[in-house]
Amino acid sequence: MTSATAAAGPIARRKPPVAIRRRRFLVGVANHSLLILVAAMFLAPFVFITLTALMTNDQALSSKLWPHPFQWSNFIDVFRQAPMWRWALNTLMYSVLATLGLLVSSIPVAYALSCLRWRGRDAVFLIVLIALMLPPQVSVVPIYVMWAKLGNAIGFQFVGSLWPLIIPAWLGDAFSIFLLRQFFLSIPEEYLDAARVDGCGELRILASVVLRLAKPAIAAVALFSVLYTFNDFFLPLLYTGENPAHWPVSVGLSQYRNLHQVQWNLTMAATLVVMAPVVILFFLAQRAFVEGVTLTGVKG
Repeated sequence: MTSATAAAGPIARRKPPVAIRRRRFLVGVANHSLLILVAAMFLAPFVFITLTALMTNDQALSSKLWPHPFQWSNFIDVFRQAPMWRWALNTLMYSVLATLGLLVSSIPVAYALSCLRWRGRDAVFLIVLIALMLPPQVSVVPIYVMWAKLGNAIGFQFVGSLWPLIIPAWLGDAFSIFLLRQFFLSIPEEYLDAARVDGCGELRILASVVLRLAKPAIAAVALFSVLYTFNDFFLPLLYTGENPAHWPVSVGLSQYRNLHQVQWNLTMAATLVVMAPVVILFFLAQRAFVEGVTLTGVKG
């Protein structure tokens, strides 16, 4: 019995024949054919941008699809011809300060709307939902006039800088409040009641209990904010369009494309340089992002 089992062991662990493995591979490809097709459609523009960025100017204007030779100096020429570091620094300041202000202002509001019981809570949450559905184009003109008049009144020109975009983030964001509130509702109330029995105040409960349990949701909100500020074009163009020293990469890349629209290889190289940080950040934070977005819908 034992010898038969020992003899059958190597046979049981033997790899399946090549024909069976090939059949399994083809079945897997067939089952995921739609996903593979969609992935190829999304990757095709990125591959085209990468190949064009590595071409010479003559190759980029021809029908060739493969660069020969690879023109790696295009990425150096981009930094020589445009203040990419200045644009990157402006974008970093915009993203970091706006994200920090958004978290500091939105987390307490979401906690008050989910974990505290007070009169008028549902009405305030309804106002948050209305603000979430209000398109920014509706209020952009009066807000622009407000910043212009405020700058003239105090002697500081807000228009022409990124401060009109950073300061409102410290006043809360409707989408972030809604997302955090949905996650806070999934936290068992027994944890909060136990902390209150131990004598903890609401701020200490928020800092020591809620924030520790809400790390995935906070990471998702922070990533949403970073991606939004990095891709934001309309509002930075509106406020900093006449001041190149305060341009973020979105506005700077648009102006660079207008100046070098004939040199498609340099334009694609600049586009790839701008895209790379966002792609790397998303892949590094993908797990926390997906987990945070998934868990926000546990309880309504």
